[in-house]
Amino acid sequence: MKLPVVIFVAMMNMLSPLGVAAATCESLTALKLPGTAIGFAQTVAAGALNPPSSFPAPGLRGGLNFVSAKDVPEFCRVAAVTRPSTDSEIKFEVWMPTVNWNSKFMGVGNGGMAGSISYASMAAVISRGYATSSTDTGHEGPNNDGSYALGHREKVIDFGYRAVHETTVLAKLIIAAYYGRAPAFSYWNGCSTGGRQALTEAQRFPADYNGIVAGAPANFLTHLQASSIWKAQAIRKNPGGLIPPSKLPLIHNAVVAACDARDGVKDGLLGDPRLCDFDLKTLECKGEEGPDCLTAAQLAVARAFYSPTVNPRTREQIYPGLMLGSELGWSSDVGRMHADITKTQASEYLRYGVFHDANWDFTTFDFDSSMAFADRIDDGVTRATDPNLRDFFHRGGKLLQYHGWSDPSISPLNSINYYNSVLDFMGGPASVRDSYRLFMAPGMDHCGGGDGPNTFDSIRALEEWVEAGKPPDQIIASHIQDGKADRTRPLCPYPQVAIYKGIGRTDEAANFSCLASK
Repeated sequence: MKLPVVIFVAMMNMLSPLGVAAATCESLTALKLPGTAIGFAQTVAAGALNPPSSFPAPGLRGGLNFVSAKDVPEFCRVAAVTRPSTDSEIKFEVWMPTVNWNSKFMGVGNGGMAGSISYASMAAVISRGYATSSTDTGHEGPNNDGSYALGHREKVIDFGYRAVHETTVLAKLIIAAYYGRAPAFSYWNGCSTGGRQALTEAQRFPADYNGIVAGAPANFLTHLQASSIWKAQAIRKNPGGLIPPSKLPLIHNAVVAACDARDGVKDGLLGDPRLCDFDLKTLECKGEEGPDCLTAAQLAVARAFYSPTVNPRTREQIYPGLMLGSELGWSSDVGRMHADITKTQASEYLRYGVFHDANWDFTTFDFDSSMAFADRIDDGVTRATDPNLRDFFHRGGKLLQYHGWSDPSISPLNSINYYNSVLDFMGGPASVRDSYRLFMAPGMDHCGGGDGPNTFDSIRALEEWVEAGKPPDQIIASHIQDGKADRTRPLCPYPQVAIYKGIGRTDEAANFSCLASK
């Protein structure tokens, strides 16, 4: 950013509790910020928000409790644009409660290729008393569209890491100007692309946040999209192998029936899918194809979904495969059971940001030379796999990561691989347990949903860790059906798992303990 760190610190100090008086909302249009123009600053009455995009149904999903627009409290809304490069146009908004501010700030992340401000997540966060911000990451468009990257390297950098950092720094200045004091604590909450943004912040900008929630991070974008091409090429190579949605429950139910009890309790969930050794061949059609069996071509495609993407020359793993138990999501928007992935976001970054060709044919992708080329062109801009979190930890930063075992989009093994890489770099579990914990959620899909307990209060867990020094030894998750919790279960810090005590209902979290896996 053009604003040097020393100047930024000085400005924040001037806006400390003993500094200038609080500003009115509307007067913030006159606030001078480096390389930034404030478009408007206006007070939005309680229940009067008219968001430019639809909100999801109110209720918990993953680690956020979404609300309807009519339930958003009164707040000061600031919209601005910043241009840190000659080709940058980063739009962002900052929302600040007019009353009952909890003295904290929380940035929220994006999904897919971004392209819009995350209004629903901002509404969820401000309803908890937070001041909040979000950015479109420097371009506008649907989150499955990567065409913004064609010929615009600076916009790729904005998407990769710069937009979130710029927004964070500027949001803190706006918050301090409005309230007359800086936030006491700063937090980040994001999943998928937002999870990548979370890890990027911890790795590149360790001073930005005190605590970070990173859900199902897409932190190795070139390799994640290569894994999508791996699956798509398998479908192309096996005519008739595209598995229809009607057959996915067949695979899923067979997997659960074979492996449900491996975790010590028969409850329809795989506590750790790695313990499952289900043989797909038991589902092979003996004669003609039918609704209760898979053809040889369909078996080949299913195996490609489970298998890691590998370099054919070196046999090195490019990206881990999906887990047994993830089958129900394969035909979803984030799944990859599509005949033509050019109609999804599965290869958008490679198409536009790497190969710079709107007509690029994914079937030509080579998992040796093309993969090396993609990583060279990306040059780490969208990659957040650096295990060196020393600066973040030494500043007292806390990182809470979660991932659903049934994620059909981003392999949960990706989160485990990153967690283990940090342990290896930092010197083992004892060196990170006070700063970094990973929670795996049985039966949870991508960022939420699924048959397992998939809603939980990651924000409260992080607050208690950062502000009270109480690390989360477990996080209670719930499965909501018809507005009510029909099952609760503790999510345990990896590598611990929830073990049934042997007495009481298996749908109650109190009857489980977090212990080392047997």
